[in-house]
Amino acid sequence: MAGKKRRNFFYRGTYFDYPSLFLVLFLFFFGLVMVMSVSSYQGRVDFDDSLYYFKRQLLFGTGGLAAMWFVSHMRYQFLKNWSLVICVGTILLLGLVYVVGSASHGSTRWINLGFISFQPSEIAKMSLIIYTAHICTARSGYLKTVLGTIVAMLLPMIAIVMIAIENLSTAIVCGVIVVTIWFVATPKKWHMLLVLGAAVAFFVVFLNMASYRGGRIDAWLHPETSADGYQTMQALYAIGSGGLFGRGLGQSIQKMGFIPEVHNDMVFSVVCEELGIVGGIMIILVFGMLLWRFRFIAEGAPDRFGALLVVGVIAHIAFQVILNICVVTNTLPNTGCALPFISYGGSSLAFLMVEMGIVLSVSRQIVPLSKTEGDAVVSKS
Repeated sequence: MAGKKRRNFFYRGTYFDYPSLFLVLFLFFFGLVMVMSVSSYQGRVDFDDSLYYFKRQLLFGTGGLAAMWFVSHMRYQFLKNWSLVICVGTILLLGLVYVVGSASHGSTRWINLGFISFQPSEIAKMSLIIYTAHICTARSGYLKTVLGTIVAMLLPMIAIVMIAIENLSTAIVCGVIVVTIWFVATPKKWHMLLVLGAAVAFFVVFLNMASYRGGRIDAWLHPETSADGYQTMQALYAIGSGGLFGRGLGQSIQKMGFIPEVHNDMVFSVVCEELGIVGGIMIILVFGMLLWRFRFIAEGAPDRFGALLVVGVIAHIAFQVILNICVVTNTLPNTGCALPFISYGGSSLAFLMVEMGIVLSVSRQIVPLSKTEGDAVVSKS
């Protein structure tokens, strides 16, 4: 009986999307290289170890790879049974932050277990994908009315509001994830106008509740004169000084203490400084290729739940990449949003790799229409 349960839990499949796996691994290892390059100066200043941040990223990344491998071999349908537990557990963790959370850079977002610390808001992205995909599948009838939609999306809304209190950018990312899955699943799009209008009103009020957010708007409009525009200006200097082909890997000048938190939110500026505009465009193209592969997996998913899971991951990566690059280039106000795979952040990378495992798990159940089509879009495992 135990052997049968294991066989039901794990699924080898006949096909596997190797191009997606290759792109994920490329971004993963490229991110490690950039963290090693970008954080070397800061690591030596803070800990007298130029590889300090790299080693931590490698540790979390290795754990994330193991988790991705495990999740990619399981039947993603099992996530349905645990979606409510995962979502409620995440909300409890978000609440725990206000009780025992540890502060860093003026914000209380972490839970410190002594040997490891993590951000529950990073778990929230994954859990909201799973829960929203499940609720839009199992309770699709609720989405036909405004009241039913509010009931179905109550837990995600609670989670997003709790995140917004401490981390507005992550709350926006989570909101985009939920709305995208909902948009794809709902039969009546006009409901979205009411909910989105309420969401916009909430965020407008929320933005005016803290004076520092007004400073960010001023820094966006006038970075050269604003007191809060220093980081943005230094990032733009890095991009401009890199030119077309860059200074060379590891040769950045702006990472030498000029750009605050350069290994986190502003890592793309040093990518452009060291690898040039060409290098930055190539990385954007790699992200685009990954999202294109994920779109194929979503279209080929054997059920609605699997398709919506992948849609949620697409929304997460696409929006966060766009938001980060727009912030670095001063196209949008600074929101403190990391670049997936590449920015330093152990918990962010680890849970992102779990999301990749979910997508790869869905890909294992793709059944191509013909051998020719199958050879073009999926590889035999």
